[in-house]
Amino acid sequence: MSEQETRDLRDDIIKGMGRSFEKLVAEKKKSNSELAFAEEGQVVTVKAVEL
Repeated sequence: MSEQETRDLRDDIIKGMGRSFEKLVAEKKKSNSELAFAEEGQVVTVKAVEL
């Protein structure tokens, strides 16, 4: 795989992860749920509507 192909693949993966996160947040907003994140070694929960 060439360097350009590797970059393109990385970019596609990053775009896909972004879309997946957007869909997850939208689904959590519909059900009025929370999301959990790790921040500085601590677990933080956030209401989806706050994002």
